[in-house]
Amino acid sequence: MAQITAALVKELREKTGGGMMDCKKALTETDGDLEAAVDWLRKKGLAAAAKKAGRTAAEGLVGVVANGASGAMIELNSETDFVARNDKFQKIVSDIAGIAQASAGELDAINAAAYPGTGRTVAEELTNAIATIGENMSLRRAASMSVTDGVVASYIHNAVADGLGKMGVLVALESTGDKAKLEELGKQIAMHVAAANPQSVSAEDMDPELVERERSVLREQALASGKPAEIVEKMIDGRIRKFYQEVVLLEQTFVIDGETQVKKAVKNAEAGIGAPVTVKGFVRFALGEGIEREESDFAAEVAAATSG
Repeated sequence: MAQITAALVKELREKTGGGMMDCKKALTETDGDLEAAVDWLRKKGLAAAAKKAGRTAAEGLVGVVANGASGAMIELNSETDFVARNDKFQKIVSDIAGIAQASAGELDAINAAAYPGTGRTVAEELTNAIATIGENMSLRRAASMSVTDGVVASYIHNAVADGLGKMGVLVALESTGDKAKLEELGKQIAMHVAAANPQSVSAEDMDPELVERERSVLREQALASGKPAEIVEKMIDGRIRKFYQEVVLLEQTFVIDGETQVKKAVKNAEAGIGAPVTVKGFVRFALGEGIEREESDFAAEVAAATSG
């Protein structure tokens, strides 16, 4: 029996894109013969993942899990929405969301974590799923939130199953008050975040570079009016306040009633909750945002496939 070294396993993985355990098994089955191991993986459909890995994956699902004082969220991309409706794909998203909660939302830790019931890591399970389902997949991002005393509430928009959809939001609230009522408030704020897409919880949390860039644009606009310098600065201050009302969560108008500022809605809710409430943070994932999608001529693709 040939010795199956780590270097040999690594070489086979690089040639085929197969998972570590699959490559090790292939080399064991073929007594260390690299080319025979490639064929073994191909016959099992496990080498196909490497070819698929270069294809754009901008569809898929956002998965959310939240219970009590902690929660996590992931985005797992696929090439088509059709695959996102696949039960196996949905189970993978749910499983990885649960693993993310235990891994503090760190991508490297998630990928290296054991995938339940398989003997593979999450990264290896995804490689296996690519070969089995037939589309490229990518664990694009993950996040987790927790509070010492309070709740992490969640919301899924365009849900296709429990905790799965096209957009997910986590909101962390700290309070010693009634947790059920706090959860209800958190769900409403999460729905607001989904709709209004704020950039920070408070004005103090805003990225200083973003604020300065906005000030610079506003200053140029105000100077063009020909007003005196002191008037220009007042104009800028007024427009910055309006800017905060548009992009800062606590300054926005609460979409639930369309009238009250979010910070006022939180304050109003404290009476029923029975204690002060602090919005500690939020995370919002919209599926595929920022991914450059490939434009393709479907008719040309079909013609090319049929001619070859």
